[in-house]
Amino acid sequence: MAGDAPLWVLTKDQVDAAPMTAFMQAAAAATGKFFSSYADLHRWSIDDREAFWSLVWDFCGIVGDKGANGGAGGGVSGGERVLVDGEKMPGAAFFPDARLNFAENLLKKTGLADAIVFRGEDKVERRLSWNELHALTSRLQQLFLSLGVKKGDRIAAMMPNMPETVAAMLATASIGAVWSSCSPDFGEQGVLDRFGQIEPVVFIAPDGYWYNGKAIEVADKIAAVAAKLVTVRKILIVDYLGTSTDVAATIEKATALDEALSSHAARPVTFERLPFAHPLYILFSSGTTGIPKCIVHSAGGTLIQHVKEERLHAGLLDGDRFFYFTTCGWMMWNWLVSGLASGATLLLYDGSPFYPDGNVLFDFADAEKMTYFGTSAKFIDSVRKAGLRPINTHDLSTVRTISSTGSPLSPEDFRFVYDGIKKDVHLASISGGTDIVSCFVLGVPIEPVWIGEIQGPGLGLAVDVWDDDGQPLRQEKGELVCTKAFPAMPIGFWNDPEGKKYHAAYFERFDNVWCHGDFAEWTAHGGLIIHGRSDATLNPGGVRIGTAEIYNQVEQMPEILEALCIGQDFDNDVRVVLFVRLAAGVELDAELEKRIRAKIRSGASPRHVPAKIVAVADIPRTKSGKITELAVRDVVHGRAVKNKEALANPEALELFRDLPQLAD
Repeated sequence: MAGDAPLWVLTKDQVDAAPMTAFMQAAAAATGKFFSSYADLHRWSIDDREAFWSLVWDFCGIVGDKGANGGAGGGVSGGERVLVDGEKMPGAAFFPDARLNFAENLLKKTGLADAIVFRGEDKVERRLSWNELHALTSRLQQLFLSLGVKKGDRIAAMMPNMPETVAAMLATASIGAVWSSCSPDFGEQGVLDRFGQIEPVVFIAPDGYWYNGKAIEVADKIAAVAAKLVTVRKILIVDYLGTSTDVAATIEKATALDEALSSHAARPVTFERLPFAHPLYILFSSGTTGIPKCIVHSAGGTLIQHVKEERLHAGLLDGDRFFYFTTCGWMMWNWLVSGLASGATLLLYDGSPFYPDGNVLFDFADAEKMTYFGTSAKFIDSVRKAGLRPINTHDLSTVRTISSTGSPLSPEDFRFVYDGIKKDVHLASISGGTDIVSCFVLGVPIEPVWIGEIQGPGLGLAVDVWDDDGQPLRQEKGELVCTKAFPAMPIGFWNDPEGKKYHAAYFERFDNVWCHGDFAEWTAHGGLIIHGRSDATLNPGGVRIGTAEIYNQVEQMPEILEALCIGQDFDNDVRVVLFVRLAAGVELDAELEKRIRAKIRSGASPRHVPAKIVAVADIPRTKSGKITELAVRDVVHGRAVKNKEALANPEALELFRDLPQLAD
């Protein structure tokens, strides 16, 4: 897949200025080793995890007590226990004697500079300085304490991506309570499927939100959800549409947030330092194959993994302008807000990225001098297919990094970033998941960018690609695994006291090894290609094929806006079926089918060529924008889709039911 030359190579000045370079120098000074490349540094980071993670703590300035040596176990020269039972997965304990508070680490900075800049689709713009963020967090902390919130209690938020959401999370973490969020576009059952499992004591929701040019009211949904969340003591209604007082008046136990805060004056935030493994977040699996799994993440593991990724892999500097297009129902929101720990200004956007047109995020980047532009592969592809060329229309001179996640970024879109958005930029395709609230593979800002490739595995993560027998593969497709424990592994799943569901999710395939469920491949450059989810791979004639390999071909064609591929059980085998959403005015005739097959045959292989090609008006996707192959596969085979509430457009599933084209 890679071309003969990289798409982008750093200058010496850029390499010298990268925090990754400074970290490499610090590692060399601490160990006496010489690191000639990122590969050398990565090898050390997994061979000596104690020294590596201890250095990350120090280099990234984590606030807290590492803990005195409490006895036998892995440690470093300073006497702290860094890793105990490191060979166990699950079961390893990082920094078992440490004490810290997540919110304290995100609120290290004070002053009048911007901590948050918020833009909403309705053109609202708000700024909070660091001092104002501290003040709002303080008042929310006092409110939560007055409501009896204590360590370990859950606070659930169905919120837009706005400043109050960030401050409420910080206030929750400051107490040692556990935060969980989703976006307000979730349906009633989707919210209950998530929050109903974790029994929150406080529920936070907006009076409404904006999307695609419309103000959308949610009072009825809040009331319906609240009636079934029997553990909730107080519902706080955040003002966005200007109707929070009116909405609160119609719902039992509800109060407008502004009113609830009125009796609490700002004062210094207090932070309770808790064990490294104290719970911080509950995130949810997408839930397209059943009730979402409740994945519990630790404060220490999340913090040290995020600051490592953002300081070293993202190159984040104090004062940077940090943006990721995300909702509060996607793990990238949790990742984004951790940028505060590096002293970055968070640039928050809420609404459609294509209203009024596809320039809105680039307008934001231009106006706010964005330095890190994070988005989805789907957004980049949509910008390309809309014929937009921000390179000609916007000043993006401050943007150092463009990051893409959510699904594999196609080679065509790698090229488009450099041709159509910005020539001199670090393009970081990243991949991980809700499961680890972070990345397994991501950008390496001191290495070249090669077309179609994620640059490398994350520091401290023993990432590999294995075959079905657990043997390592090189430049062949297999299962993405992590062979050693790492801090961002979940504490476990909620309501899974013996850990059976947790073990089954990641450790059943290979004993004592994390199997992530991605179909991946090492490249000749030491990078990786993600070919899609393992459970969505195709097996025609017993040969495993990644769906992304097909999408990379057909989505280059201007006639095709989007594609979805499944394997259909047929005639004692599996045949490849390709669904295509066509551009306006295009018909799927015999000539177009012929060109689609030729494109796939020449660009991928004859085995990738679909047996059937079917045009559809829409393709179902999750709330975070990922196409949902498994749900479509179930519909095609006449099986029930267990959790349609996880989908943004569940009505699209009906387009795939009982299709005559698939009957023979």
